Amino acid sequence: MPKRFMSLIGPFIGLILVIVLFGALEPAFLSTRNLMTVAIQTVIVGLGAIGMTFVIVSGGIDLSIGSVIALSSVVTALCVRAGLSPATSVAIGVAAGGMCGALNGWLVTRLSIVPFIVTLGMMGIARGVAKWLSAEQTVTPSPEASEALASLATKTATSPGIWITIALAVAMALVLKRTVFGTYTYALGSNEDTARLCGVPVERTKVWIYTLCGLFGGLGGVMTFARLSVGDPTTAIGKELDVIAAVVIGGASLAGGKGSILGSMVGALLMAALANGCNLTGVPNFVQEILIGAIIVAAVAVDRVRAARA
Repeated sequence: MPKRFMSLIGPFIGLILVIVLFGALEPAFLSTRNLMTVAIQTVIVGLGAIGMTFVIVSGGIDLSIGSVIALSSVVTALCVRAGLSPATSVAIGVAAGGMCGALNGWLVTRLSIVPFIVTLGMMGIARGVAKWLSAEQTVTPSPEASEALASLATKTATSPGIWITIALAVAMALVLKRTVFGTYTYALGSNEDTARLCGVPVERTKVWIYTLCGLFGGLGGVMTFARLSVGDPTTAIGKELDVIAAVVIGGASLAGGKGSILGSMVGALLMAALANGCNLTGVPNFVQEILIGAIIVAAVAVDRVRAARA
């Protein structure tokens, strides 16, 4: 019980330490306006982390989510510029991400290619398609056309983007913990061969898991467009590391079979707070990248030590 409790409370302790540290170094960090900024900055990584949690719990990995976010932002911007309604533009942007995820799942299952290679390839494909669709330029709809979606990223406590993320996190936490699909996801990560023998539809479940991750990446792309009001094919470069780091910091094991949506959301909030605090205190960007890499290595090392002791 103490070990389980510590694995659950660990991400919260890390988040509190980051908040206390930057609050002491820069009082403006704890201002209401800045905390709203941190909350908005959490949305994109948080959405990606929800989908990535399912992938990592199942024993997989998705390196393409940053490129999927960029592709979806471009697709959404093109739809808005073409005069489609906000709802239709959002649906098509999310669907673009879902298609990338479904293709990942199909390649992993049908061709028996390891997820690392498949999603590494999709990272380049999705980014390349985004540049092709945008003619290697930012897609900028008129301010009037993008105004409706821009409201999703307002820096207030009533920001729709924040509440949509929270609602989806709660819903997906229930799916992961309380449904047959969630049970199958944990079973795949714990022991795929045993899961197959127990009647789990392994291939179909994997396709749905990667599709789900793609859908959340697509929604992250929509939120990126809402925040920037442009579709940028070069956005979200390296965002996959932030998403994976958030999930691993949240207690998920890269070996599969362990993880939670709550932990991943706390990890996403920690990553946003870390980036925001570094910016406020003038820490160079390269130091932030070193910190993120070190955090990933440390989190995986802790998980390995914990698994070995168990």
